[in-house]
Amino acid sequence: MELFLLQFFSGLSKAMFLFLLAAGLSLIFGVTRVINLAHGSLYMVGAYALFSLSRVLPSTPFQFWIALLIAPVVVAALGGLIEVTLLRRVYRSEELYTVLLTVGLIFLLDGLVRLFWGVQHFNVPRPEALAGSIHVLGQAFPTYFLLTLTLAPAVGLGLWALFYKTRWGVLVRAAATNREMVSALGVDVPMLYTSTFVLGSWLAGLGGALAAPMVTLEPTMDAAAIIEALAVVVVGGLGSFAGSLLAAVLVSEMESFGILVFPAISLAIIFILMAIVLIVRPWGLLGRPER
Repeated sequence: MELFLLQFFSGLSKAMFLFLLAAGLSLIFGVTRVINLAHGSLYMVGAYALFSLSRVLPSTPFQFWIALLIAPVVVAALGGLIEVTLLRRVYRSEELYTVLLTVGLIFLLDGLVRLFWGVQHFNVPRPEALAGSIHVLGQAFPTYFLLTLTLAPAVGLGLWALFYKTRWGVLVRAAATNREMVSALGVDVPMLYTSTFVLGSWLAGLGGALAAPMVTLEPTMDAAAIIEALAVVVVGGLGSFAGSLLAAVLVSEMESFGILVFPAISLAIIFILMAIVLIVRPWGLLGRPER
């Protein structure tokens, strides 16, 4: 019983930063209708940015926290640059061109990561305040997991307030429903797209920065990230934040318990879940069918 409870909390902790990653991907698609396949690469850049910042910033008790604040901003700036210089040119093109462009960005960002950080593996130490563990029913549970369990829901609540309590959020939701109408009302749609992409990139960077002390940093970590993020948005429903949160928990818990109970097919469990959802409800658990 104790082991299962520990697996549950471990899966829930992973679900939190997976939710951040998937929420950014879902947000970008909901407004721009671009499935950014390079989203996992932005997540990877966020993890590497935290690693570098934690080494160059002055060694103080706040070093990690300052790096955690700056790393997502770096990724957000990179996302804004990508949107303005590249994606903005292909919004009105066929979907194939946007897919090919984001695939090309994967290779570009992977190459830049290898250029700046090499191919060796890195580990990011956890902050001293969260370096230990607590005991849950006699089982050791890393204290760092408490950060993801509290920070990610707080960010999710902030996103809800942003989208439902601000004018910008109203415009974003309107653009996701009818972009032509929003443009006809005189709204600067290109700037709206850019700000949306920046926010989505910031979420990817925050997810990567939070995950950095929990994973090994290496140049192929983006592949697993984008696969899991796509699984979450497919299961939860493209454009649905609530669906992303629900699906992130389902995917992470199934993966966590799958390793424990069905280790031989643990890697296939996520795809089995995706297949079931696509057969029963193709638009996702909380998504809406296209009209």
